[in-house]
Amino acid sequence: MNLLTKNIQGKVIHYTRMGLGLAALGRPGYINLNHADDLPAERTQEAMLLHAVSVLDAAWAAGIRYYDAARSYGLAETFLHHWLRIRDIAPEELTVGSKWGYTYTANWSVDAVQHEVKDHSLVTLRRQVGESSTLLSSWLKLYQIHSATQDSGVLSNSAVLDELARLRDGGLVMGLSVSGVAQSATIEQALDIKRGGTSLFGSVQATWNLYKRSAGPLLQAAHDAGWLVIIKEGLANGRLTQRGAEKDPQLLQALASSSDSIDATALAFVLQQPFVDIVLSGAATVSQVHSNIRAFDIAKLPDWLDLQEEPSQYWNTRSHLKWN
Repeated sequence: MNLLTKNIQGKVIHYTRMGLGLAALGRPGYINLNHADDLPAERTQEAMLLHAVSVLDAAWAAGIRYYDAARSYGLAETFLHHWLRIRDIAPEELTVGSKWGYTYTANWSVDAVQHEVKDHSLVTLRRQVGESSTLLSSWLKLYQIHSATQDSGVLSNSAVLDELARLRDGGLVMGLSVSGVAQSATIEQALDIKRGGTSLFGSVQATWNLYKRSAGPLLQAAHDAGWLVIIKEGLANGRLTQRGAEKDPQLLQALASSSDSIDATALAFVLQQPFVDIVLSGAATVSQVHSNIRAFDIAKLPDWLDLQEEPSQYWNTRSHLKWN
């Protein structure tokens, strides 16, 4: 995998076309289909750390050089810090991105009533950027609002935006991740936000996959503006995998007629979009890393890819996925 560079507001970001997201690695529960099957039998913090290191090692060996975490991903930043230290990886060898705006509240329990709490206040930003910076120090290059929405009001909070501008001027690239049916409207709003005569943001992370494609035009606009475009949930939280095929007759039929795995094909479809810089692998096992990376071997996409859902249908289905 080639190491690429992008100049964003005078800051050089090194990245590869595929990154590794740590949402499923830093905590004992997540909403991916059958996530529990991917984890150690004893989901202690120690066991999860060893498991995360094995997946991080596999991603590194596969050539992945972008790693994506968040304050709400349990101990993801802590695990990543540990791995970077024990493998003696220099900051210039990769890019780490993280996010602020959610606080992990499950206390290492899969059965928690509430796993994370959203708060886009200035107090939370200042606390969490300090926590992220302490753990990730000079490896941290990109800091993102976690699931910015118009309803949260974060993009109209002048105090928060001014603080993000201060962090941008201090050397971090500011970004936002978006979620929900109004992803496009949120990206459009963010594109217009300026501080100091230039765009406040230089990166966007959005959900875009075979089922959910409506944000494409605004992601293209962000790409044209020079932003780094990162795609999350390219496998729709496991729905676009063998596991998902077992619940979807259309996907099961497609799998029978294809020599490529569904996950590799779905990620290849994302990678071949002109606005995409990075697609995140959400791999939770070494074998999933190896399967996801085969997306780069697929040059010709099959003709069974017309699987689009209405945005409301897609997000409703996602909202009913169970933590496991």
